[in-house]
Amino acid sequence: MLPIEGRQRVQIEKIYPAIDCGRFPIKRIIGEEVQVEATVFTDSHDLITSEIVYRRESETEWHHAPMYSLINDRWQGVFTVENIGNYYYSVRAWVDHFKTWRRDLQKRVEAGQNVAVDLLIGAELVEKGANRASGEDHDKLHTWAAVLKETSEDQKILVEKALSEELFFLISKYPDRSLATTYEQELKIIVDREKARFSTWYEMFPRSCGTPLRKHGTFKDGWEFLPYIAGMGFDVLYLPPIHPIGHQFRKGKNNQLVAEPDDVGVCWGIGSHEGGHKSVHPLLGTLEDFREFVAKAKEHNLEIALDIAFQCSPDHPYVKDHPQWFKHRPDGTIQYAENPPKKYQDIYPIDFETPDWQNLWQELKSVMVFWIEQGVHIFRVDNPHTKAFPFWEWAIASIKHDYPDIIFLSESFTRPNVMYRLAKLGFTQSYTYFTWRNNKWDLTEYMTELTRSEVKEFFHPNFWPNTPDILHEYLQHGGRPAFMIRLALAATLTANYGIYGPAFEVCENRAVRPGSEEYLDSEKYQLREWDLDSPYSIQDWITRANRARREHPALQSDYSLRFHYINNDRTICYTKQTPDNSDVMLMVVNLDPHWTQSGWLDLPLETLGIDPYRPYQLHDLFTDAQYTWSGGHNYVELNPYDAPAHLFWIKQQ
Repeated sequence: MLPIEGRQRVQIEKIYPAIDCGRFPIKRIIGEEVQVEATVFTDSHDLITSEIVYRRESETEWHHAPMYSLINDRWQGVFTVENIGNYYYSVRAWVDHFKTWRRDLQKRVEAGQNVAVDLLIGAELVEKGANRASGEDHDKLHTWAAVLKETSEDQKILVEKALSEELFFLISKYPDRSLATTYEQELKIIVDREKARFSTWYEMFPRSCGTPLRKHGTFKDGWEFLPYIAGMGFDVLYLPPIHPIGHQFRKGKNNQLVAEPDDVGVCWGIGSHEGGHKSVHPLLGTLEDFREFVAKAKEHNLEIALDIAFQCSPDHPYVKDHPQWFKHRPDGTIQYAENPPKKYQDIYPIDFETPDWQNLWQELKSVMVFWIEQGVHIFRVDNPHTKAFPFWEWAIASIKHDYPDIIFLSESFTRPNVMYRLAKLGFTQSYTYFTWRNNKWDLTEYMTELTRSEVKEFFHPNFWPNTPDILHEYLQHGGRPAFMIRLALAATLTANYGIYGPAFEVCENRAVRPGSEEYLDSEKYQLREWDLDSPYSIQDWITRANRARREHPALQSDYSLRFHYINNDRTICYTKQTPDNSDVMLMVVNLDPHWTQSGWLDLPLETLGIDPYRPYQLHDLFTDAQYTWSGGHNYVELNPYDAPAHLFWIKQQ
C-alpha cells in the first residue's frame, strides 16, 4: 500500500519537550516561553526549513514560529504562551527549493560556471512564490521573477540581485509548504496562572482561632489572624478540612484510641449527621460565614486553599446512601483504613474499583465544583496517590476545562514515580522530599533533578519544612536556628513554598515520643493556643524572606538555580537570576544549626552578568548589612544563633 503522499521527504524525530513520547502535557505559566527542539533531516543534499506550529485549544488556525539549525540535524525554536488554558504544538518542515537553489547558485558562481539556466530556474521559483503571495508582495515578486529572466542584463548584476537579502527575505514570507511534513503527534501544554509557579503558603487550623469565651474557633474568629498572616507576606492561606467530623471511633488527644467527650476529633475524619464534603462544621460557622471568610482574606491579598480529602468517617452520609462505594469485609463490616500495624478505624477509604465508579467519579468531581462556586480556586489534595490515577486525570482535566485558573497541590509523600505520575496527570504543584533533604549533597542532587532534568517540564515543587504530620528530627534537635535555616532554604530554593503555622514560626519542636515525626499535643487531634508574641518566634525572619521573594523576580522561578563551590560541606551556596541579569540573588546557608561555619566560595561573575574587574555590592536582605566584594573568590562566616543564612542582592557598583 502506497503512502498518502510519498513526496514528503523530510523526517522529524525526537521532539523535546515531549513527556513519555507525548502521552502527557508539559506545563508553562502564562507569558512563559516554550523552547522546542527536534531532529529534522531529509534525503540527498537539499536544504530544509523547519518551524514550530502551535495553537490554543479553542483555535483552529495554527500559528508558526521559526526554528534554527543547531548541529547534527538538530533544530530549535521558541514561542510564547499568552493565555491560560491548553495549547498544542508540533513541528513542521519541508524541502526548501529556493534556499537550496540560492546556495547552489552561490557555489556555481564561485566555481566560475555559466549560470544563465540557473537564473531561469530561480525565476520560476520566484514566480511560484508570487502566486502564493498577495497585494504588494505579489507584485514585487512578479517583478523579481521578470528581472531574473532578463537575458540582456549583465549576468554578474543578475547574480547579485538573485542573491540579495531583499529577495530572500521577501520570498521567505511565502514558503511552499505543499509537501511539508508535520510531526504525527500534537503535543499538549497546560498553561496556568502565575500563582502556579510562584506562591507562598500558610497552613492554619481555624478551629484553633478561638477566644477565651469561645474555645473552638470560628471563621469569624479567623478574621483576626488574617492581618498577621498577610503581614508576614503569605498569599495563600490553606485550611485543613472544614467539614463535620465523625463521632464513631473518634480519636482523642495525641491519637488516643478513645476520645473524651470534649475531644474535637481529626479534621480528616470527614462526615457526620451534620453533613459531608459539601458541608461546614457547625462549630466553625455557616457556609455564608465561610464565603465571608474567603472575601475577607481576599481583602488582605490572601487566596484560600481548601483541603480535598476523599475519605469518610463511619458517620458520613455516603456510608448510608452509597454503601457500594466502600469495600465490605466477609463479616459485613466496611473496611477501615490501615497501614499495618496502624489502624484508622475513624476513616473509611473509598473503593475506586466499585462497579458504580461512574457515579462515584461524578459525585467527587461535584464536591470540588461546589467549593469552586463558594470562591475557592486552590485545592490541596490529601493523599492523592491512594486514589485511582484515571480518576484524577479525568477530574482535573474536566474541572480545568471549565475553570482553567484552578490550582491543585498534590500532598503525596510517596515513591518518585508515583509522585511524578500525579504531576503528569494534571496536578499543578506537588509536595516533595525537601523535608528529608538536610545536607548539602542531598539538597544539591535533589534540586538538580527538579530543575535540570525532564522533570522541570511538568513538575512544580512546593517545599514545606513542616506539616501537621511531619516534625523532622532536624527541627526537633536543631532549636530556633534549625527553623531559620529550613525557612531560608525553602523560601529561596523554590518559588513555591509553605509552612504549617503558627507551629513553625514559634519553633514548636516537641515530638510525641523519641524517634517519631508526630507533634506532641498535635493540632490534628486537639485545639491549640499559640503564643504569637513568643520571644522564640522567627516571624521577622519569615517576613524578610517573603518580602525578598515578592520584590525580586529572580526568586519567583526555579529554572535559573545554580549551585556554586564553597569549601565547606556544612554550607551551601547558590544563585538565581533573571534572564537579562537585571536581578541577581546569592544565597549562602549554614546547614549546621549548632555551630558557626565558614568557607571560601567561588562565583562565576561573568555568568551572573557582573564585571569581574569591578567591585560589586551585596545587600543582605535578612540583616540589612551591606558588603563590597571584588572578584569571585570570597569569604563568608555564618553564626546560626545570629543569622544562619545570607540572602544577598548583588548590585554592580
